[in-house]
Amino acid sequence: MTTAPGRYLSAGVSWDDDGPYLALRSPVGVSLQMRLNAGTVLSYRVLPGEDGALRHCLGSVKVQDRHTRIAQPCPEHSAAERGYQCGPCFARDDWRLVHHVHRSGIASPGLQLYLEQSHWLYVATFADGTSKVGTAAAGRKRLRLVEQGAVAARYVARADDGRVVRILEDLVTAEAGLVQAVRAGTKAAALAQPLAEEFLDRTNSLHAAKVRELLAGADIRGFSVVAETWERPAQARVVLDAAGAVAYPLDPGSGEHAMVIEAMVGAAALVTVEGSDTPLLADLARLKGRRLNLGAYQARLPALQTALF
Repeated sequence: MTTAPGRYLSAGVSWDDDGPYLALRSPVGVSLQMRLNAGTVLSYRVLPGEDGALRHCLGSVKVQDRHTRIAQPCPEHSAAERGYQCGPCFARDDWRLVHHVHRSGIASPGLQLYLEQSHWLYVATFADGTSKVGTAAAGRKRLRLVEQGAVAARYVARADDGRVVRILEDLVTAEAGLVQAVRAGTKAAALAQPLAEEFLDRTNSLHAAKVRELLAGADIRGFSVVAETWERPAQARVVLDAAGAVAYPLDPGSGEHAMVIEAMVGAAALVTVEGSDTPLLADLARLKGRRLNLGAYQARLPALQTALF
C-alpha cells in the first residue's frame, strides 16, 4: 500500500513476515505501515517541533498479554526527554519494566502474561565483528534478530519465561563479556565495509560455544541449553554483496531526502539516489521519533569518494 503524502510521526523501522516497514502515525494517532520493499521511493522532509526539537515522544505502551501491545500516543505531543519518550509517558509505559523485572519483580498484569511465555537467548554478530547477547520471546524468535540487523547469530538457550532469560543474559554479560546493546549507527556503518562472512560466522560460533559452556555450569533453573543457527533474510545478501557501497553522506534524521530502497539489513537500507551511481547505506533508525512530511523532495548529496581499501 502506498502511504499518502503528508505529515506523520515515525516510530522507526520494524519487520514482519512480509519484510521491513516504516511504522508511522498520522496526526490523529492512526497507525500506518510504509512497506520498505525493493523499489520503494522514500522521499521526505524532517519537521522540527516548535522548540526546534527533532526527536519527539512516541507515547507509551500498554501490554495486554503475550501477543498484544497497544501504542498510546503522547497526549501532549511533547519532545522526547529520555530515549523516545517524555517524562509522563515514560512513567506510564508498561514495556520499560521488562528490562528490570527479573531484579525488581514489578510487572503490570499484561506484562506478567507476556513474561510467562518461553524466551530464547541468542548471540548475534554484526558486520564489523561486534557481538552481543540478547533475548527474544517465542513469537518473535526469528524477527527479533532480523530487526537487530545481525549478519550471523545462534540461539544458545531456551528459557521457561522472560524473567529467567534475563537472568541468563546478565550472567553472560558479567562472565563472558558480551554486551547487551550495539548502537544502530555502528551496525549501519559496518555494512559499508563488512568483514568476511566466514570470519563473522566463526566469530559468532566461538562466542556461542563459550556461552553454552558457561550456561551448562550455571546453577539456575528453568532453562535448557540449545544449539541452533539463525537464518538471515535473503535480501541481506544484496546488501553484503553491494560492491562499492558507501555510507549515506547526509543525516537521514534531518533535512530533505529522496532515496530508492534496494534491500535492508535491520534498519540499515541499501539505497540509490537520483544523480549518483554509487550505492549508499542509510541508517533509517535515525527516523525514529522524527516528524516526517512525505512528499516530493530531493537529496542534495555532497561529492562522494568511494573507499580505496
